[in-house]
Amino acid sequence: MELIEIKEEYYPQIASIYAEGIATGQATFELSAPSWPEWDLSKLNHCRIGVKANNQLIGWAALSKVSDRCVYGGVAEVSIYISESHRGKGVGRMLFTALIEQSEKHGLWTLQSGVFPENEATVKLHKALGFREVGFRERIGKLNGVWRDTVLLERRSKINGIN
Repeated sequence: MELIEIKEEYYPQIASIYAEGIATGQATFELSAPSWPEWDLSKLNHCRIGVKANNQLIGWAALSKVSDRCVYGGVAEVSIYISESHRGKGVGRMLFTALIEQSEKHGLWTLQSGVFPENEATVKLHKALGFREVGFRERIGKLNGVWRDTVLLERRSKINGIN
């Protein structure tokens, strides 16, 4: 497996992996993958990482800003998606580890994620990599007409934002 920087040329594969996550009903409130321009605008320009195996993208991770307010400039929200055929094989851990390292190189001090509590594997991965549960959002939004909860997880950098 090889870590790569995400570029527009990979977007069809990114969208396909995202669609697999959407189809589970456990990954996002989104109902379809956005276009490249929408995806590109919604993510930070750095910390866009993919994993390739056999010349095929099998997972991706990227960060989004949480606010336009300058005081939150070091806080970002995590998106991480693994192709269905590669889940449970260490791809998520590989991506997340690289994402944490890159985020700290870019001065970020907090990474956060909102995860459906039923997505136990993703919650477990977050916690294994130093995230802690900081909240529970009851009926925060509807997915296909059904109210869903999310668990709010965050990881504070041990390098940035400590002084």
